[in-house]
Amino acid sequence: MHKGTILSVEDDEHLQFVLSEYLTDDGYNVLLARDVRSAQEHIANSAINVVLLDLVLPDGDGLNLITLLKSSCSAGIIVLSGKNDTTEKVVCLEMGADDYLTKPFEMREMSARIKAVMRRLEAQTPPPPSNELSEKLRLPNGWILDRSCYQVFDPEARSAELTTGEFRLLNVLAQSANRVLSREQLFELTREGNAAFDVYDRAVDIQIARLRKKIGDVQKPPQLIRTIRGVGYMLCGQIDTL
Repeated sequence: MHKGTILSVEDDEHLQFVLSEYLTDDGYNVLLARDVRSAQEHIANSAINVVLLDLVLPDGDGLNLITLLKSSCSAGIIVLSGKNDTTEKVVCLEMGADDYLTKPFEMREMSARIKAVMRRLEAQTPPPPSNELSEKLRLPNGWILDRSCYQVFDPEARSAELTTGEFRLLNVLAQSANRVLSREQLFELTREGNAAFDVYDRAVDIQIARLRKKIGDVQKPPQLIRTIRGVGYMLCGQIDTL
């Protein structure tokens, strides 16, 4: 089970290797980019928790990536720089970086700073709306989600015959309506102690496809459970308690 996804943007191959090995052993999923272009691809296509950002890259200035990150995702940003320059630190922090670490640095210190950034970001994220007080919810398509029997019923009171896993998935999406959940989050929120299961094997995608079919969300593209490219899924519309 991964603690989160780290994107390392660094053109020093030796440092990239050391970072990747250390963070992987520490329980993170690690993505590597050696230039601005490959970093942009990862940012567009992956759910990233923290970016380790070198400022001097072969095809551009790492400062530009800070602006891109702040406008396109909620990842934390830790600048890794060979310069111990106060002005550069101030500029990076004012542009939105969460931390600044001067090379060379201890791997343990870097790991501690990553954890600190992730804790701050988690504390700043508002919790998803909770409907725990109600056993029944009306979905935007008129179907009724009934927690008392782990099922969902169409407007004619016919059960969709969901599996337990499909019900948990729909329940989590309904509680976080209009909020994007990554595949990793959906896996963590719906699994039951199966740590050996591979979160990256498309099992969530397959379960979403089956769920859409059972609850009639068969438009192209689907209107109730929408795919958010490069991130995950979101249940769209108004949820009413009954």
